Amino acid sequence: MSVYDTAIKRRSIRRFKDMPVPKDVLEKCVDAARLAPSGANLQPLEYIIVDDEQLVPQVFSIIKWAAYIRPAGDPPPGHEPKAYIAILKEASATAPWTAYDIGGAMDNIMLVALEEGVGSCALLNVDWDKLRTICSVHDSYEISLLIALGYPDESPVEEPFDGSVKYWKDEQGVLHVPKKKLEMVLHWNAF
Repeated sequence: MSVYDTAIKRRSIRRFKDMPVPKDVLEKCVDAARLAPSGANLQPLEYIIVDDEQLVPQVFSIIKWAAYIRPAGDPPPGHEPKAYIAILKEASATAPWTAYDIGGAMDNIMLVALEEGVGSCALLNVDWDKLRTICSVHDSYEISLLIALGYPDESPVEEPFDGSVKYWKDEQGVLHVPKKKLEMVLHWNAF
């Protein structure tokens, strides 16, 4: 699959098969993240992979999923993520461009995961203090983002944007995600 095909196929997955994600796949995701662009090449990011059978449920318990369709967007029992990758940033790295470092790392993780057949969901509605405790994160780091990973057990579909960004599930449980058309967001040479 080409990079373009992978990028346009990627959707947030919130329902996973009961299959572990191999350690080498998780490591490959982090390896791709560490090689993402970094402002001034400062490389202020580090990563924690959580795949331990005792820790994964603890992390799951501190996440709020899919606000527009809660609780229908919560992974049902037996369909929870099988791993997580937390993106950490050195607290001393205060340059505004570190947000781009985080975004680039996130994108690399999610695209490499999908190339390996693994679904993902970037999460921000997390109890960060509890995650810090669960993962023993030192105070000199901020937890910037959490990515849930596992083999997909759903196939969200893209819908034409009709003025609302709210995603929904139909009667069959299929997630529909509105996306703006290219001509709505693309400008050549000027706005």
